[in-house]
Amino acid sequence: MGRSVLVCGADGMLGAAVKEAFRAGFKLHLTDVGELDITDATAVDDAVRRIRPEIILNLAAYTDVDRAESEPEKCMKVNGTGAGNLARAAKKINATIVYISTDYIFDGTKSAPYSEDDAPNPLGVYGKSKLAGEEKTHRSGARFLIVRTSWLFGKGGVNFVEKILRRARMGEDLRVVDDQIGAPTYTRHFAEGLEKLVSGNASGIYNATASGSVSWCGFTREILALAGLKNKIAPVKTGEFPAAAKRPLNSRLDNSKFTAFAGAALPPWREGLEKYFAEMNS
Repeated sequence: MGRSVLVCGADGMLGAAVKEAFRAGFKLHLTDVGELDITDATAVDDAVRRIRPEIILNLAAYTDVDRAESEPEKCMKVNGTGAGNLARAAKKINATIVYISTDYIFDGTKSAPYSEDDAPNPLGVYGKSKLAGEEKTHRSGARFLIVRTSWLFGKGGVNFVEKILRRARMGEDLRVVDDQIGAPTYTRHFAEGLEKLVSGNASGIYNATASGSVSWCGFTREILALAGLKNKIAPVKTGEFPAAAKRPLNSRLDNSKFTAFAGAALPPWREGLEKYFAEMNS
C-alpha cells in the first residue's frame, strides 16, 4: 500500500496535483481546514496521534500576498504557527515533516539565482510568515524536508494564468510588470518533483521550480499566444504598478541540488504552461 502520508491542505491548488502524483506509491490521509485546522495545536496532536503517519505533508497555506499586508496575524497563524504545530506533532511520533516554501523569503536583490544557503530577507508579510514556518519546522527537532518553489499555477485554485485569461477575454488591454523575473511552475510538475524527493527520503532544504525564467509580462505574452488572444500588453515597472505588498525583483531559484538528487530538472515553464492549457481544455 505504500507509506502513510497525512496531507494537510489537500483541497487547494497544489493539493490537487499532489493527490495525483502521490496516488500510486503512498497511503494518503487527506485533510483540509474543514477536517483539520492546523492552527489548533490540540486538534493537530490528536489527528497525528490517531493516524500515525510516517510523513506529514504540509500544503496548508495563506497565499494571498497583498491581503496578507492587512491581515498579518491571520497569515502568520496559518503559515507560521500552523507549520510549527505540525512539525512538533511529527517529532512526537518520529514522522518526517514536509513544508512547502517560497521564493518570497528572499528580497530579490541578488543578480544570480538564489541557492538553498543564501540568507533570507523577506520584503512582506507573506514572505515573513513562510520564513517563520521554515524556522519552526527546522527547529522542531523533527526530520524535515523544506521545498521552496515559485509562481505556482495549476488547476484547482486562483492563479495568474486564469486571472490574465479572464481579463483578456473581457477585452481589456493589459499592463503587466516586466522587471520581476522568476520561474512560473506548473503544479503537476512540482508535485511530481516533490514525490521524487519524498520517495527518495530527501531531507533538508531544496529548491524546485520550473526550468528557465521569464518576467510576468513575458509570461503573459505566452499565455495570450496559447489562447489565441490579441490584447495589447504594456510592460510596466514595479514602481508604476501599485500593490500592497513589495515583491522581489529576482525570484529565480538555483535548482542544481534538486536536479542532482532527482536525476533531472523540472520541465521548462513553457512546457508546464502548454500542459496546463491542455488540461484546461480536456
